[in-house]
Amino acid sequence: MSMPLELVRQLTEEQIAFVHRSGLKAEALEPGYVRLCMPLTGNQNHIGSMYAGALFTLAEIPGGALFLTSFDAQRFYPIIKEMNLRFRRPATGDIRVEARLSKEEIQHLQKQATDEGKAEYALELQMTDDSGEVVAQSRGVYQLRAR
Repeated sequence: MSMPLELVRQLTEEQIAFVHRSGLKAEALEPGYVRLCMPLTGNQNHIGSMYAGALFTLAEIPGGALFLTSFDAQRFYPIIKEMNLRFRRPATGDIRVEARLSKEEIQHLQKQATDEGKAEYALELQMTDDSGEVVAQSRGVYQLRAR
């Protein structure tokens, strides 16, 4: 990991004001793995389920959190090129998402970004409630870019 864990947690939870206000929490931060939680409280829509924007935020933030746990921020930076979200059922409780990149994927992306200036990859994620039910699925296309 390129940064101290507490700094990664602060950047994930607090750097973006909207994310901070939503109450999103980083429950696990490791090289190549993150687990985040979006609370229902404070993020309800007009019918009491989770607001679509809160679910979208939960789908998008893992890309940045994975970057912070897995890549050297002095050599690289991430951008998101595309994000799609499919809502499966109303989210009526706190929602979690997990994202992973293998050690081999991380090494490959770093080499490609070093050699070519950028490397593209996709994260396909599932947002689940406390019972493990999938409430939404996302697909984000990211780029790792060399500084």
